[in-house]
Amino acid sequence: MQKTVNEIKSLIKKKQKGKIYFASDFAFLGAPKTINKSLERLEQSKTIIRIARGIYYYPKTDIKLGLGILYPSLEEIAKEIAKRDKARIVPTGIYALNKLGLSTQVPMNIVYLTDGTPRRIKIGNGKGILFKHTAPKNLVYKNDLILLIVSALKAIGKENIKNEDIEKLRILLSSRQISDWKDDLKLAPAWIKQIIISIV
Repeated sequence: MQKTVNEIKSLIKKKQKGKIYFASDFAFLGAPKTINKSLERLEQSKTIIRIARGIYYYPKTDIKLGLGILYPSLEEIAKEIAKRDKARIVPTGIYALNKLGLSTQVPMNIVYLTDGTPRRIKIGNGKGILFKHTAPKNLVYKNDLILLIVSALKAIGKENIKNEDIEKLRILLSSRQISDWKDDLKLAPAWIKQIIISIV
């Protein structure tokens, strides 16, 4: 057991602080039970922090401002999970609106649409990440901004879009070349396509 603990610790120490690890990252070192027990020991020694079941963090500490441990955001965790699972994700609901500046509300739980496995990840203090499965066609957009706008407008609903929302989207779209996203426009629902066309 101690050998496995040392091997995992050595691998972690070779990387920069602030990195997220999964128990599966160390599967090649032994049986799942051995890996989990080894990670538990490293957590007890404060080498790593357990973020959620099977998810660990090599802590990065702020020295200049004295803020202590700089924990990863829910978005950073979600992206690492998607990367591990080779899945695509897009924020939806309140979080999508917040990322576009269409809402100042910051949700404790964020929701992503994914073509990967649906699941809920609980992350201390009432926070969490929910992955909801969606059809691959809803994630085929090449431009991240258009993908996010489509997701956000679906969350708002056609009848609830305000002039101030349109103006904020106009500013966002004006910062990008039309050639970067015009092909993606063909993939958007008709009513969203009309809104974007009217903006630009």
